[in-house]
Amino acid sequence: MRIDLNCDVGEGLNNEHLLMPYISSCNIACGGHFGNKNTIDETIELAIQNNVLIGAHPSFPDTENFGRKLINISDAAFKESIQNQLNLFMNRLSFFNVKLHHIKPHGALYNAIALDENLAILFIDTIKRYAIDAYLYVPYSSVIERVAKENNIKIKYEAFADRNYNDDLSLVSRAYENALILDKEKVFQHVHRIIKEGKVKTISGKEVKIKADTFCVHGDTKNAIEIVEYVSKKLKNQKIIVG
Repeated sequence: MRIDLNCDVGEGLNNEHLLMPYISSCNIACGGHFGNKNTIDETIELAIQNNVLIGAHPSFPDTENFGRKLINISDAAFKESIQNQLNLFMNRLSFFNVKLHHIKPHGALYNAIALDENLAILFIDTIKRYAIDAYLYVPYSSVIERVAKENNIKIKYEAFADRNYNDDLSLVSRAYENALILDKEKVFQHVHRIIKEGKVKTISGKEVKIKADTFCVHGDTKNAIEIVEYVSKKLKNQKIIVG
């Protein structure tokens, strides 16, 4: 059995060279919350060296809050920003002669389009031409999943290896202490339950149905390297290959 393990990278942590050997796809910041031509190029090169599939990680244009706050922005400004981010990213991929594997929105944008139909429709309308041969990473049972399917965009279901869930499958807010799962064995158990049972244990103790083709460990989680190495090796021991 195979499963994809992904990381958000190119976000200024300079830990990509330590993460890449243990993951199979990556989401590279492309200028919304972080990133520029140089950081994108450096991260693409590392991904190529490690045979890691490459995705774009667009965000609300908000470097001040690292793209993790919902901001007030007009539809036109939103569309222009996402297009500028993806145009830059596609230009750099073209320079290295590699293809875009997927698009994964970042932070507050990811959470917003999971619930907000108008923003989900606007986002899909904006990325449609970039996603002709690429996947969109989406949360299971979300608004963006449905809108993507309606527009014939290929999807991969994503779950978060290092984040706790509420009963409605939303992520526990980072404002709370229990938002993150930092214990590497607990991360593995969390991931393994989703793979084997198709369920996630929420913070209330309920087991809720979920689907996942890919699991994310945030590159800026303080022990991200330890987590991806441990989870990758433990999955392999269970005859589940990351790749």
